[in-house]
Amino acid sequence: MPAVAAHGVPGGNDVSCFQKLRMGFMMGMMIGGATGVLLGGFAAFRGGLRGKEMLTAMGKTAVQSGGSFGVFMAVAQGLRC
Repeated sequence: MPAVAAHGVPGGNDVSCFQKLRMGFMMGMMIGGATGVLLGGFAAFRGGLRGKEMLTAMGKTAVQSGGSFGVFMAVAQGLRC
C-alpha cells in the first residue's frame, strides 16, 4: 500500500511554519550550547579558571553560542517554509 501525504486533509498532521521555526531554534540552541560548553570549558581551563568562575565562563559561552546558532537555524527553517 503506497504512503499518502496528509497535506490539506482535515485532521491531518500538518506542521505550521511557527512550529518549524521553533524546532529549528531549539535544535540550534542544543547544538550550539553543547559546543559552547566544550569550547568554553576548554578556554576557561586554559585560562586558569576553576570552580565557580569556570562554570560562569562556560555558561556564558554556552548561552552565546547556543543563541546565535539557534537564530541561524531558525532563519534556515524560515527560508524552507
